[in-house]
This record gives sequence, structure tokens and C-alpha cells, in this order.
Amino acid sequence: MQYNKKSVRDVDVRGKKVLIRCDFNVPQDADGVITNDKRIREALPTLQYLLDQGAAVIVCSHLGKPKGERKMKYTLTPIANHLAKLLGVPVKMSFDTVGKEAVRLCSEIRPGEIVMLENLRFDAGEEAGSEVFAERLASLADIYVNDAFGAAHRRHASTALVAKYLPAVCGLLMEKEISVMGQAMAAPEHPFIAIMGGSKVSDKLGLIGSFVGKCDAILVVGGMAYTFFKALGGTIGSSICDDKSLDLVKGLIEDAESRGTKVYLPIDTVIADQFSNDSNFMTVHAGEIPGDYMGMDIGPETVAKYTEIIKDARTIVWNGPAGVFEMPNFAHGTEGIAKAVAASGAVSIIGGGDSAAAIEKLGLKEQVTHVSTGGGAAISFLEGAELPGVACLLDK
Repeated sequence: MQYNKKSVRDVDVRGKKVLIRCDFNVPQDADGVITNDKRIREALPTLQYLLDQGAAVIVCSHLGKPKGERKMKYTLTPIANHLAKLLGVPVKMSFDTVGKEAVRLCSEIRPGEIVMLENLRFDAGEEAGSEVFAERLASLADIYVNDAFGAAHRRHASTALVAKYLPAVCGLLMEKEISVMGQAMAAPEHPFIAIMGGSKVSDKLGLIGSFVGKCDAILVVGGMAYTFFKALGGTIGSSICDDKSLDLVKGLIEDAESRGTKVYLPIDTVIADQFSNDSNFMTVHAGEIPGDYMGMDIGPETVAKYTEIIKDARTIVWNGPAGVFEMPNFAHGTEGIAKAVAASGAVSIIGGGDSAAAIEKLGLKEQVTHVSTGGGAAISFLEGAELPGVACLLDK
């Protein structure tokens, strides 16, 4: 099973050199200043554990899309400096990944010290899944730890292939991600509901399909709702629509009904005459949007209906916002869903991406069971797909 993997707690790291793959792909402004350090902070428990256990720690990560070229706007130097401040220990920066400087620094590192390698994607071998690059990374250490759940669905050298050459276990963040989501999906308490949002149905069809027959109810929100309404003969004005998925949506609804999963669609919709917080907006019945308006959020009746359903749930998975929540006038639906999930008392899993951002923004993270750090990885994992960065780790 994907969620039954050994962690750093299951191996002796004292006196060992540990290569840890983190996900430090954090946003920065034009001056290279980190604007959100959430992903760095999420890795701190594993890094601190390794230091406390007497390991010599070699950190690696990607940042941005330099596509195999050394583009210094994507250097990890600001990340290393910020990490040093958070941990309260020096972080030595290697200005290459597997070259002479990396080899020198990693050969000199002592227990309780940290070295950070330069951006893995400066080497084309990373994204190409190069065995040679993976083997050179592995040669720097004695043990490999993968704590980068957000990149676990990618078969890159540092996420999936280093494990061929070193004992490979998950970090504390990865352990939490796969155990909480894995166990919830394997044996969910009922009623089990999935709240599905986002813009394109095609991006979530696999995930929605994996819930059919397993969930008691699927609550459709966000931009994908307009594809459902069009498929059922409604009018959606100029709303976003995944026209290629109309027949698939019809089939999905029929399949869900035949397998005992109730699909709920919004009752009302907040619409606007332009994609702007300053637009003219009003609330109409869902599926009755005038031609010159577009859907921007679920309406208050829908929030009330969905809140009643959420209140009785014992397991909840939420992936995708209910509307254009970054615009205040169209954030009410997402806020309503978030507050209902937080108040439910259910095992609640927020599947990364924008829904995770909404929970964070509203200060509700501590009131839900788990907020995933991986958008695409969380979707793949919840679908039941094998993640290369997880499959390669040692089983318990």
C-alpha cells in the first residue's frame, strides 16, 4: 500500500549523511525576496529531527522552470539563507548540484551541519529522469529521505531514481501526507462526501470518478459546475466551460446514480458582467445565466444547502474553490464551504492548490484534519494512482 512506508523514524541516521529531497519551490518577488515560506516551514520538523539525531544533512530541491539551464533568478541561495534563519544554524550553499563543489562540501560535512545543493533543475538530468544524475546525487550521501510530496507524482531523478542507490524513506511531512490521505481513502467513515471545484472538469474527471461508488455524495462547486449545467441543458452565458467533457459529464452523473453516489449541483450562482471584482454582479438560479454574464461563485442558497450536507459528514475531501475567491465579491461561497468543513468535526482533507490556500487565508488550518502541500500530487494520490516518489520508498 502506498501509505505504509518507512519513515526517518524507522532508520538509524546518527552519524550518517542524509540526502533529503524537499519542495522549496516557493514564490518570490522581482528582487528574489520570498513572499510565502509555507513550504519551507513544512519541512522544518524533518530537518530538525535529522539534526537532533546527529545526521549530516544534504538538502536538495527544485525552484521554478530553468529547463536545464543555470538561470540565477532561480538560485536556491535565498532559500538557504531563509532556512538558516528558521533553523538557527548555518546552511552552507553549494553553487552546483553534483559537481566538484557539491562533492567537496558533502565530503566535509559533519553531524549537525547542513549543506544545500543548487537548484536541481539547473541540470537537465533532473527532469529527464537521468540514471547518471540520480547516481551522482546518491553518491553524496548514505541515506535518502523524500519529504517533497508536491513533486512525488513526477518521475524525476531526485524524486524517483535516487532510491535505486540508497536506502530510501519518507520524511515526516511525506509520512503525514500519505498516511492521513491513504487511510482515509482506504477505510473512510460514512457519510463520506467529496467537494469538487476548479475550472476544468477534464482535470478532475479521474478524481471525481474515483469517488463514484465510494462517496455518499459529491458536491460540485466552482467553474466546473457550468460544464455540468450545460451538459444537462442549462444556459451558462459566457461562463467557463469544458465543452470536450460534456458527454463524459452526462455519463459520470448516470454512473454515480447507478452506484449510489448522489451528485449535487449548485442551486444558485453569483454572476458578473466581466471578470473583475468591480463588475456588476447579481445572483440567479443556477443554469439560468444570461448570455452576457458569467458565473463567478456559488450563491447563498447553495452554501446553505451544502452546509447542511457537510454538517452530517464523517469524512470530507475538498479539492478546488467554490468561486473566484481571490476577488472579495466572489469569495463568499468558498468561505462558506471552508467554515462548514472546519466546523463539521469530520476527518477533513484539503487536497492542496487553491482550496488549501483558502483554508490558510481564512485561518482555519488548525480546524481541519489535513491540508495537503501538493496540488497535482494530491489529486493523483486520491485517485489511487501510484506516485513514483512514494512507490520507490521502503515498505514497512
